[in-house]
Amino acid sequence: MAIAAAMSMALAAQQAPTFKSGTQIVSLFVTVQDLQKRLIPGLAQADFDVLDNEKSQPLVYFDNSIHPINVVVMLDTSGSMTLTIDLLKQAAEQFLIRLLPDDKGRVGAFNDKIQINAKWSSDRDQMISDVKNLDYGNGTRLWDAVGVALDELKPIDGRKVILVFTDGDDTESKMTLGKIIERARIDEVMIYAIGLESNYFNGQRMVRTKPDSGLRKISDETGGGYFELTKASELASTFTKVAQELHSQYVIGFTPTLLDNKVHKLMVKMKQPGMTARARRSYLAAGDKMTVTGK
Repeated sequence: MAIAAAMSMALAAQQAPTFKSGTQIVSLFVTVQDLQKRLIPGLAQADFDVLDNEKSQPLVYFDNSIHPINVVVMLDTSGSMTLTIDLLKQAAEQFLIRLLPDDKGRVGAFNDKIQINAKWSSDRDQMISDVKNLDYGNGTRLWDAVGVALDELKPIDGRKVILVFTDGDDTESKMTLGKIIERARIDEVMIYAIGLESNYFNGQRMVRTKPDSGLRKISDETGGGYFELTKASELASTFTKVAQELHSQYVIGFTPTLLDNKVHKLMVKMKQPGMTARARRSYLAAGDKMTVTGK
């Protein structure tokens, strides 16, 4: 019991499990919901089953406390968002004001260019001010923007999250969806995505946009949630929901039996009926990605 308590205290301090030197662990942040999509608190380690390449793994770590996040919020401010940009900024504020004191964030925007605020901060007022100052443009460099967010997260220790919003398809990125998914898997970044069908005037007629189909794929693969909206009035409640989920997730971990430098499939199953689990669907079985140092 004393060893388990010490391990838990070390995790809270370092945001990553600490075991004996040379130990390796695959950790997953898991969102658990009931059939009505309500978050389920109070579960125990015995409620979870993790499969690595379809083989059940014994769990060596379990924690249901709140873990600080490092999050980059990237917002589409292209021409199609002209009529709803104010609602989008207000919705992003609802997410930012729900960050906890130990959370850190960056905020940015993308259109035909990509901008991001100067530095990481825990100052929610400053981040909200940065959102209000985001610029406009034409075009949608969606995957390039996610790539920039991954660049900013790469040197950061601790839990890494991207929250991206768009109302349309990627139109001008040099980065591909496949490459972004690969980078997110290697760097263990969870990506939440919010898509909106919106109407705008393109200079000749009213046009209805549809969010990029890759949003669902990248959020599913990395364990984040995907929310596709048809009404801008739903933006604020959706950004709020993302904040609630990020602070209501379980952390579970297992020791990999084979480090073959290959991509392994992951699946989390719930043993109790009526529950669904969402977590990243793969990991790179490389020792340098999972070695946890300790005494």
